Amino acid sequence: MVSREDFVSRFGGVFEHSPFIAERAYDAGPVIEPLTAAGVHASLTAIFRAASPQERLGVLNAHPDLAGRLAISGELTEDSRKEQAGAGLDRLSPAEYARFTELNSIYVEKFGFPFIIAVKGLGKDDILSAFETRIGNDRHEEFVTATAQVERIALLRLTSMLPEAE
Repeated sequence: MVSREDFVSRFGGVFEHSPFIAERAYDAGPVIEPLTAAGVHASLTAIFRAASPQERLGVLNAHPDLAGRLAISGELTEDSRKEQAGAGLDRLSPAEYARFTELNSIYVEKFGFPFIIAVKGLGKDDILSAFETRIGNDRHEEFVTATAQVERIALLRLTSMLPEAE
């Protein structure tokens, strides 16, 4: 059986900088082995959904801005760096970078958390289009959308960690 320490060490970063989700999932037990992406995702997602609105907001705020200052300074988590690079966000023209910066600022001011989207399979134009569409949402609608995107990111990360999943 996997230990709590090993479980948290392995899955504590699946929800960006939020190991409390893996801790609570393990404590809620039992941990079903063999571990699969679907099984671990179901456990982690149940905890995320049961978290208080403030805790879920904290998870959203743990995510970096897309093509933001953390990306430029090389301070992204390894998962975020790979995800953003895969979408071409590490190769923006100065004009594209300026547009992302502008949208990031407007979005955070309006909603109080960064724009979050599961970028796997998307290009920078797809992301920019979603950004421009979602910025018109109201806060409740965007909170629901952002939390769904966080869950999708978690599943994608788990699928790369546990490829034997269903």
